[in-house]
Amino acid sequence: MLREKLGILWRKFVNRETVSYLVFGVLTTLVDWLVYPLMRWFGHSVAVSSTASWAAAVLFAFITNKLFVFKSFVFRPGPLAKEFVSFVSCRALTGLFTIGAMVFIVDIMGWNEWIGKVAVSAISLVLNYIFSKLFIFRKDAKKSGIR
Repeated sequence: MLREKLGILWRKFVNRETVSYLVFGVLTTLVDWLVYPLMRWFGHSVAVSSTASWAAAVLFAFITNKLFVFKSFVFRPGPLAKEFVSFVSCRALTGLFTIGAMVFIVDIMGWNEWIGKVAVSAISLVLNYIFSKLFIFRKDAKKSGIR
């Protein structure tokens, strides 16, 4: 009985979409983590470095999520702009969380910035998937045949 329920959960949450989201989420995080130390190396503050690394990661994530994760191949200007604005808006929410959390963890609490970066990135990854799935790249039930 337990094995059956675990199997159902596994099939529901481990599929092409979630695995590809995880892969591209890791790559997006890599973009973020490469830009962040580069900005710090150039002498920028934690806030500026976090903002720049977030912006680079968001652009990368939009392209990869649209094409490879959620397979949204709509390129007409109106719908594309709507997806992009929705994506950036949702990422802005988690971006503000990231910046605020990083400043709090590093500048106020005095913790190691990489410990903060790991924790904040993990939370943001989950939030971003939920926002993308529910609000940005959702399939129209009528068009996809889902009721």
